[in-house]
Amino acid sequence: MPKKIVVDMSDLKVVEIEVHHRAVEDTRLDVYLVKRLHTYSRTLIAKLIKDGYVAVSGKRAKASYQIEVGDRIEVRLPRLIEPQMIPEKIPLDIVHEDEHMVVVNKPPHFVVHPAAGHWDGTLANALLAHVGHDLPQSDDDIYRPGIVHRLDQDTSGVIVCAKTATAHAFLSKQFQERLLQKEYLAIVEGEPRLDGDWIDAPIGRHPREREKMAVRKDGDAKEAQTRWEVLERWRGFALVKCYPKTGRTHQIRVHLAHIGHPIVADESYGRRETLYEWELEHAAKPEGLGPQEPILARHALHAFALQVMHPATGVEMRFEAPMAADMALVVETLRKHRARS
Repeated sequence: MPKKIVVDMSDLKVVEIEVHHRAVEDTRLDVYLVKRLHTYSRTLIAKLIKDGYVAVSGKRAKASYQIEVGDRIEVRLPRLIEPQMIPEKIPLDIVHEDEHMVVVNKPPHFVVHPAAGHWDGTLANALLAHVGHDLPQSDDDIYRPGIVHRLDQDTSGVIVCAKTATAHAFLSKQFQERLLQKEYLAIVEGEPRLDGDWIDAPIGRHPREREKMAVRKDGDAKEAQTRWEVLERWRGFALVKCYPKTGRTHQIRVHLAHIGHPIVADESYGRRETLYEWELEHAAKPEGLGPQEPILARHALHAFALQVMHPATGVEMRFEAPMAADMALVVETLRKHRARS
């Protein structure tokens, strides 16, 4: 099985960076280096700074140091011994497959490609075993074979993967140039006042919690647009369909939270991390109720449909995946306990 990246501190190389652009002024040193040295994890960069392997203008600096124009940053970087991608026989729910591409209905809690903390058991590992040969890569990234776009680990639904380099380039271009249509289903907190609307709110990295995204209006944010409509309403909840025009990280989750209707059980942007049936049936937990398993233990977001042009024929094709079982159970429970009179 693949192993975690090994850091060889006995083999160091010196990288020198000179800051010329005012756009990066006031950026923290650790944040700046993570962006410049993307091969190295945030954790490793922080450790290198703490252990004195980073100097600014000849002096040891702290992670919180604010970058200035004219700074000369010297970093002594260790050699990284990286794991190799291996095929793994993991069952896949195939929506469509031909010699050019394969479309999968991804279950929740399934990581798309290897990254820190998840070096095996991913969709990419499963694709290698399923296809039986090497898959195309992008940007020389060995950890994303065949992967054209991504879904969050806990987001279920349709994802398209390429089997040839030509298909990879063709499909990737459609995502980059927004030539396709994506549809998502989400169960949200609260009852939206409108039956639908258009959200146009730029998204960037959260200013304090770096693992999260946020709606921002400064230069670090990128344009982001999502159209949404209500499909069904219950007391305190609603089922909405979202049509993201752009594809920013966590876009739908951030946008729905921004308008006051976060996705149910979204631990990063929502009001609760899990959902229990008793929460929908009772105002408070009944006395004497023993331990229960939640009916939902991930954010209620499902990639329902994807419409793309076929990489060989150019014909538009639409792929759909039925709502994942856990979300379907929540809908059934809401209809049972939260129906509007």
